[in-house]
Amino acid sequence: MGADKATGGAPPVEMIDVVDADNRVVDTLPRAEVHRRGLRHRAVHMLVEDRTGRIYLQRRAETKDVDPGLWDTSAAGHVDAGEDYEAAARRELEEELGLTDVTLETLCELPARVETGLEFVRVYRGVTAAEPRPDPREIIEGGWWLPADLEHWLAREPARFTGTFKLIFAALRGTEVGA
Repeated sequence: MGADKATGGAPPVEMIDVVDADNRVVDTLPRAEVHRRGLRHRAVHMLVEDRTGRIYLQRRAETKDVDPGLWDTSAAGHVDAGEDYEAAARRELEEELGLTDVTLETLCELPARVETGLEFVRVYRGVTAAEPRPDPREIIEGGWWLPADLEHWLAREPARFTGTFKLIFAALRGTEVGA
């Protein structure tokens, strides 16, 4: 996020919707407060594939407040206040990877629970012919993997991946989550 003249040059405060157990909006608060208080909210995760079926993963920057330095889905983020899931997915793909021409389809949804950071997560599959241009403030590195190679890597080194990625990959593969 860039500086904002209305806030004296500070980045604008990220406002997100707080939701109840049925994913209905009950309040809108700053992101930091939602996390500090452990309130339910919404997020999106995208698994971007190329035309050969390889999946792009990113390694989160060390400066991230959640899961720094771990491998994660292609792009992810909070659904901003008043935003719908698909708009959030498209915004995050552009912000994190510079991708604007991506065909999206909903793959699954995860309920809000401790393992997801109390986020209701909608997961999208995106297909693109473009090469991602990772934002270095968000992403240390990225790369393309075949699903079978990801499965083997995750089985060997589960601690290198975010908890949410492990849940998503397990849900899509119909397997149990690694340690």
